[in-house]
Amino acid sequence: MIVLVTGANRGIGREACRQFAAQGHTVLLTARSPEAANAAAAALGPDVHPLRLDVTVPGDAERIAEEIGERFGRLDALVNNAAITYDTWQRAATADLDVVREAAETNLYGPWRLTQALLPLLRESDRPRIVNVSSEAASLTNMGGGTPAYAASKAALNALTRMLSAELRHERFLVNAVCPGWVATDMGGPGGRPVSEGAAGLVWAALLPDDGPTGGFFRDGRPLPW
Repeated sequence: MIVLVTGANRGIGREACRQFAAQGHTVLLTARSPEAANAAAAALGPDVHPLRLDVTVPGDAERIAEEIGERFGRLDALVNNAAITYDTWQRAATADLDVVREAAETNLYGPWRLTQALLPLLRESDRPRIVNVSSEAASLTNMGGGTPAYAASKAALNALTRMLSAELRHERFLVNAVCPGWVATDMGGPGGRPVSEGAAGLVWAALLPDDGPTGGFFRDGRPLPW
């Protein structure tokens, strides 16, 4: 299996790469900085290949799709993990919309753009999977105030998950959103659960069997309310 993970030089993305590689899969580890990607991949072993990718840069998605096509010929799973701006200091009523717009570029448009660019390679797979890393903060059922840039962009990513699942179902795609939970990373801060537990849900969704769910929202393999 060939799997690509975005924003994977640290935190949940890096740990997901480690878990995929430990199971014998070929891993494409992407980061905005080539140095960061190279260092992370080197630490994880020969089955982890570094690639430079900034999901907000026009043309980067198309460039990396071409590179993957030339080197590997297909892609089996895409894990859209890259995310920014857990804006705990903001409220929707007074939010800086430039901050919201910037968050959406990475958290929504980035995965959307990359998915579109990689669809031809995913269609070459016998078991194509797309995993959108979301958050319970995006659950409309439980949503309150605060973190407007993060929550709104992730809620929109959930909507994209549902649409892609419906549109690609007939092509055997499984498309799901996964909340890793509150994890002790640079974004999550101290006090969260181990990063290995959060990453395991991403790996689970990428390795679902053919009769697995699609169009769902999960944490630890269990459904979350939309």
